[in-house]
Parts: sequence; C-alpha cells; structure tokens
Amino acid sequence: MTNRDTAEARALEMLDDLLGRALKGGADAADAVMVESRSHGASYRQGKPEDIESSESFDIGLRCLVGKQQAVVSSTDLKADMMDELVARAIAMAKASPEDKWCGIADADQIADSVPDLDLYDPTVPDIESLIESARVAEEAALEVKGVKQSEGASSGYGAGSVALVIRGDGVRFGAAYSTSSFSLSCSVIAEDAAGHMERDYEYSSVRHISELGDAAGIGRTAAEKAVKRVGARKMPSGKVPVVFDPRVAASLVGHLAGAINGSSVARGSSFLKDRMGEQIFADGIRIVDDPLRPRGMRSRGVDGEGIAGKELALIEDGHLQSWIMDCASARQLGLTSTGHASRGTGGPPSPGTSNLYLCAGSVSVADMIRDVGTGFYVTELIGFGINGVTGDYSRGAAGFWIENGEIAFPVSEMTIAGNLKDMFMQLTPADDLTFRYATNAPTLRVDGMTVAGN
Repeated sequence: MTNRDTAEARALEMLDDLLGRALKGGADAADAVMVESRSHGASYRQGKPEDIESSESFDIGLRCLVGKQQAVVSSTDLKADMMDELVARAIAMAKASPEDKWCGIADADQIADSVPDLDLYDPTVPDIESLIESARVAEEAALEVKGVKQSEGASSGYGAGSVALVIRGDGVRFGAAYSTSSFSLSCSVIAEDAAGHMERDYEYSSVRHISELGDAAGIGRTAAEKAVKRVGARKMPSGKVPVVFDPRVAASLVGHLAGAINGSSVARGSSFLKDRMGEQIFADGIRIVDDPLRPRGMRSRGVDGEGIAGKELALIEDGHLQSWIMDCASARQLGLTSTGHASRGTGGPPSPGTSNLYLCAGSVSVADMIRDVGTGFYVTELIGFGINGVTGDYSRGAAGFWIENGEIAFPVSEMTIAGNLKDMFMQLTPADDLTFRYATNAPTLRVDGMTVAGN
C-alpha cells in the first residue's frame, strides 16, 4: 500500500467515525467531505525570478440532517474534542433551520457499488528550482520573437490533493476517496509595432500528468506569436456578420448552456430553457456531452458529491435537449432522478455542476469554415459578462481578427458582439478541431447573424 493509499484510508476512517458520532448525537443521516491540498509555484519576469508561492490546506465539511432540516459546518481542527463540538453544532443548527422538503442523502439504490481509477494522480513532485527553470525557458523563448516588447511574466505551478466522502443513514453506508495532481505553465507578453501600438496575449497549459504539459519554449513562443499578430488592431463598423469563436473562447458558449440547464435554475424557473426539455435548441447533428469518467480529465470524478456513480451523459443529442444537470435535491424538486452531477465543497450542501463538458466536433475544417464566412469576425478574446440567464440575452466585449474574402485579414479590438443564446444555439456550426484542454471544451464554432458593434 502506498503512502497515498494509507492517507486515503485514514481519511475515510476518520470521517466514518465523525458520522458515527453524528448519528449517535441525533442526526437521522449525515455526510462528510474532507479536502486536502498542497501546491507550490514560481513566476519569472524580466529575466529574474519574481515570486515563489507555497500553500497547504485542510478542511472538513459535515452535513447533518434531522428530518427535513439540514445544516453544514466546517472545520480545520481534527482533535477528538473538536469533532464532538463540530457534531453538536451541526445538529443544533439543523434543528434550528427551516424545513427543506427536497433535502436528504441519495437513496440506497442510487449509491455507487465501486469507484473507478481514472488516473488523476501523478506522484511526480517538481521542486521550486525546476519550476523556476520552466518559467525562465518560456519567457526567454517569448522574448526572442521579433516584435515582442516586454514580458508580463511566466508562471509554473504544481498542485496535489485528495478528496474523501463518507455518507451514512437511511440504509446507506458509503465511503470513497481519490487523489489528484495538476501541473501548469503559462506565459504572457506585450508586443509593440514601430508606431507604438501595443497588444497583449498569452498561452498556458494545465494537465493532470506532467508528461502531458508540453514544451516550455513552445508555450512561450506561442504566447509571443499571438501577441505580435494582434498589434495594429482596429475597430470595425457595426453590422450583422457571422462570428467565429476560437476554441479558447468557444467553450464559454457551452458553459452558458450548462448554466441554463442546471437543475437548480430550472427548478427556480429562472432559466431561459426551463420549458424546452425534449425540444430542438441546436441545429441538427449537434451533440454535447458531460463525461466525468474521462481518464486524466481536468474535472473527472468516479462518483459525484452524493456518492452516485459517474456516467457519460448526452445533454444535447442531434440538437435536442435530453437532460437537466441535477443533484438529488433539484431532481426531487423537478420530480426526476439525479443525473449524478452533485458538486460538493466543505462549506455548503451539494449543488448541481458539470464535470468534463464538451461539444462534439463537426465535419468542416477551420480553413473551410473561414473561407465560407466571406466577411466576419474571428473572436479570440471575450471581455466582461453580459449574459442574462432568464432571457438568454448575450453581449460581450470582444477582440480578434477580421475576416475578409474568406481569409484572416487584420486584427480588431474594442468590439462588442451581441445576440440571444436561443438564436445563437440554433445558428451554431462546429468545426472538426476539438481538443481536450480544459474542463469545458469545444471546437472552433461559427455563429451566423450576430450583431457586431465597433465604430
């Protein structure tokens, strides 16, 4: 048994003991989550190390249910007498809380039988010197690119942690623990032309296993090349044109869908899609999936925050809305069954949340998509958050490149793009360049008929 296995077993034993105290103290059911994390990182700027950071955290969240009343308390103190105090406080708060007829743990037949190993942990622990070196290499590579004026710095980081969840009550006794790791590298630079026009851009990578992080010099060069291409940006006249979203901003559209079909929002009636279940809301062929079981995924999990087994779920199939994103409470309120999407922290009860969410690739290449646009706006950066979740109205600041005669022509900035998400979803076309880099991913996306405002 490795040190990691021993630590996970010890965490489960500790939480099980805590819940035993809660049940003896008067709770009808209880669950507890323990989150432990550690990280360190380094930044390098203008030819020298700038910052070195290191942190460790440890937290326990206990939820006690007394009938249909519940309360959550958290602590960082694991002494035996503090555990008793934590239990007493949680039960007293639950008894004083208003009833919530939707609260409660998952039913016994919903609880996972086993938890798969999704390869989320890399035991490699880079030292500070190697992190500084990676950041140095990235910055130096960026500064070698012609047109780069100065560096805003490069940063390299490492993190690792573990999550343990135990649930007891109503015929349920469940425990699971898993560990994760992360490795990241980023670089940001400013480019300037002879006329003094300056633009900033960046590149970064974040992965579970260090072997997949990518070349530090390559990350630096990519950041620099992006910045240089944006120099000399101009504004364009207002009008309606096709908008093409680069993958690093296209994922935000998928994120807006996730917010609109979140079970809590739907149950409250505060979503512009609240009455659209089973209906077509995207074009034919569009498929959007949430997959918590993807190996090494940035938001993978074998079970959700209520002990329900993770499974791949098609939210959109052939353009039609197939499912809400639900935990047990929102599912009960909607008269449905949890989809296994409970997210859980130490400071509150479970709530619905996605895992590895992505929009499937289409069949058209990016080059053909841009060629077919003719005149339009290729967006690489979005600014602000002008989204109305009730109506679907959408308005964001944007920068990127203007498309003329089917080709990327010149950089543009200080633009605004606007529309309504209901219309945007129906007018959306995906390219064939899907890659998995983030927790939410999408290929290049084309959305026709958007309003673009500049001059």
